Amino acid sequence: MRAFITGAGGFMGPHLANYLHEKGDTVFSTYYEPISDINELKKKGKAEELDVRDKEKFKNMLKEFKPDVVYHLAAQSYPTVSWEKPNYTIQANVEGTINLFESLKELKMNPVVIVACSSAEYGFVNPEEVPIKEEHSLLPLHPYGVSKVAQDFLTYQYFKNFGMKGIRVRIFNTTGPGKVNDVCSDFTKQAVMIEMGLQKPIFKVGNLNTRRALTDVRDIIRAFRLLAEKGKAGEVYNASGEKAYLIKDILDEIIKITGIKAKVEIDTKLVRPTDEPIIFGDSTKLKNDTNWKQSVAIEKTLKDMVEFWRIKLK
Repeated sequence: MRAFITGAGGFMGPHLANYLHEKGDTVFSTYYEPISDINELKKKGKAEELDVRDKEKFKNMLKEFKPDVVYHLAAQSYPTVSWEKPNYTIQANVEGTINLFESLKELKMNPVVIVACSSAEYGFVNPEEVPIKEEHSLLPLHPYGVSKVAQDFLTYQYFKNFGMKGIRVRIFNTTGPGKVNDVCSDFTKQAVMIEMGLQKPIFKVGNLNTRRALTDVRDIIRAFRLLAEKGKAGEVYNASGEKAYLIKDILDEIIKITGIKAKVEIDTKLVRPTDEPIIFGDSTKLKNDTNWKQSVAIEKTLKDMVEFWRIKLK
């Protein structure tokens, strides 16, 4: 397939570009303010800068490449940043999605469009309501979550009104090598810094009593590709790990992997004003329609993240 990726300079993009390249797809990656190595992207196919708010440039790239599938990952993707920059978050996430569908509509192109949505759309969920199904009410807690609801509903609207083949994927907590600014990334980085003598043997932590269904990024990008092949246009799919892990157990596993000895201290700066006790989705629809299953064990994910930081911080 001819695969066009927006936002390939983020966390998931390089993993996706590499996987699609291995599957034999022709890949065109776009990036904006990348946090990953663009030279690596360019080894997997064409890669160019694109601010998805620039509709004309966006449209011209699509016209030139003629994709069979678009993986729309481009977004301001941090909830905390969305409080600081709500206007930018809405512009990048909502306007960028409109520009994608309007460009395709004007070009009379109708590729499959996989839109990376988020479990943040659900907002605060009581423990008795998990695992969350796609039909659950959407009550996001921050501008990022609101922007993802808008992306989600825009994708459905363009399907319903214009027959465009959009597929929505509500992604739950995803981690893996290269991830930054999540609990697994923070803990593995701190562990390696302690191991290397770059940090005192003290873990700074937030709330350790929440539970999160964690999924390795390599499993999520397999779900993207499977949905491009077998997903149903107009549908929404949860993509979640099958087990909700207590965050304290994640920390204990990382300490076990590294063999370090360290104290654990609560840092009030890391404690959120609203913190869902559990985030865990029901991926039955995804499994039924594509035969997807979670295959990367949490132990391997954490070991690979430790190795990533050992190389990065060396």
